[in-house]
Amino acid sequence: MQIKKSGKIHYLEPRQLATAGISVQGFTTRHEGVSRPPYNSLNLGFSTLDASHNVEGNRSILTRAFGAWLENLVTVTQVHGTDLLVLDEPNQDFSHFQKLECDGIITNQPWVMIGVCVADCVPVLLLDPARKVIAALHAGWKGTAQGIVKKGVAAMVRLFECDPDNILAAIGPAIGACCYEVDAPVAEEFRKNGLTFESFAEESSPGKWRLNLVAANHHQLLQAGLLEKNLETSSYCVSCEKDLFFSYRRDNGETGRQMGFIMLKGKKRQD
Repeated sequence: MQIKKSGKIHYLEPRQLATAGISVQGFTTRHEGVSRPPYNSLNLGFSTLDASHNVEGNRSILTRAFGAWLENLVTVTQVHGTDLLVLDEPNQDFSHFQKLECDGIITNQPWVMIGVCVADCVPVLLLDPARKVIAALHAGWKGTAQGIVKKGVAAMVRLFECDPDNILAAIGPAIGACCYEVDAPVAEEFRKNGLTFESFAEESSPGKWRLNLVAANHHQLLQAGLLEKNLETSSYCVSCEKDLFFSYRRDNGETGRQMGFIMLKGKKRQD
């Protein structure tokens, strides 16, 4: 992935998804917004203590940069679970979806921008160019342990007849194992769900591990049937890259949220 610019937005663009040519997508940085410290400046998360009009303004900057309508930006209330919102028909009002408690969105509707907000957790974007279906998934340690990316792929297969061989995936910037130490309850949650915790974590001290959430989600996407050649992964650690990204753990909770977003282009939209 490389940092690119669209409108005022600097963002990471997943190369493979962009090459498909039927969608716009990316992972935002913290720059070019209107929020003041400690949310400076492109804070896209309503779950922060930032003024709501700042977040609304930042979301407007984002959507304008990619030819979308602000009212067609769909996000949800993320709760570190595995429930998914599926949008499979036109909708005149997307605002009420913000209150739904779930951690992923799937749609086949053009000009609907879907996104997940993160500040350490893993944002995952999926695209099936053959069936023209997209997904945005939020994978914190709980969602990862419970297999949200596998459930997202399974839903695309079941509801939209997607073939995993055709699905492209981009795993965005997240906190790296270098900065993410976890304890026994996290390890137990992974093991309880049939995952080999030690495959993604290295013991740092008795009862403490450095967990690689990106590697865990990459592994689960392969388990879901995606091809290795169709997976693209960011190498950025959001905690290390303070100038580029927000990090909840680094900033002790007083920070903004970046977004992983994706939108099908479809036919020419009617303004």
